Amino acid sequence: MSQSQRNSGPWVPAIAGGVIGAGLTAATIVLAGPTLFGERMVREALVANPEMLVQAGEALREQQYASTLAPIRASLERPYHSSWKGAEKPEVTLTYFFDYACGYCRQSNPDIERLLKEEKGLRVVYRELPILGPESVAAARVSLAASKAGRFGAYHDALYAAGRPGPDTIALAARTAGVPPQPAADPAQEAELRENMALASQLGATGTPLFVVGNRVINAAVGYDALKQAVKAARKS
Repeated sequence: MSQSQRNSGPWVPAIAGGVIGAGLTAATIVLAGPTLFGERMVREALVANPEMLVQAGEALREQQYASTLAPIRASLERPYHSSWKGAEKPEVTLTYFFDYACGYCRQSNPDIERLLKEEKGLRVVYRELPILGPESVAAARVSLAASKAGRFGAYHDALYAAGRPGPDTIALAARTAGVPPQPAADPAQEAELRENMALASQLGATGTPLFVVGNRVINAAVGYDALKQAVKAARKS
């Protein structure tokens, strides 16, 4: 299954190419440039060590994203009230755009919880991106109200435990967290949702989940190992 198939959302891709495109571009750069041993030996090295191509693609993508991320990093890593988990003084911040109705986000949730337990100094900032319909929006608004009340974690965990968002599960999670199931309109919440949409658009998001850590932007449910590797790379940068 391709990366684009492991996210949920109706958005049109803003950045073409992806993993394969970036990798081929990197390989073309390597093979086109002057080398000490010649083009044939470079080709043989890539055939014998295909991971070099993957690494070249990752390096190129990080380089491309660095200029995009630099002016918006503070906004990405600044949580809305209590919409974060992990280290109070983080060494690494992973920003996570998600939708409570997204099956791939639900699939990713245990991976994030495991990272938080195992990666000391990691903070995860949760950014609501309700793109899958009215129930997504309703769940996100209660989540933001819970966040403002300092109860984000309680609501977040309770809703995932309750099941797919709907009137009953949202109400149950809200009661568990001690917040109203139908919060009053709040301009700050609407501003937060608009900002999240704008940030995701700037990153070329095609849906959810969307992870940002260091200079890596991952728009798919890639699993624990890939997320852990991204966190590890961010620590080194």
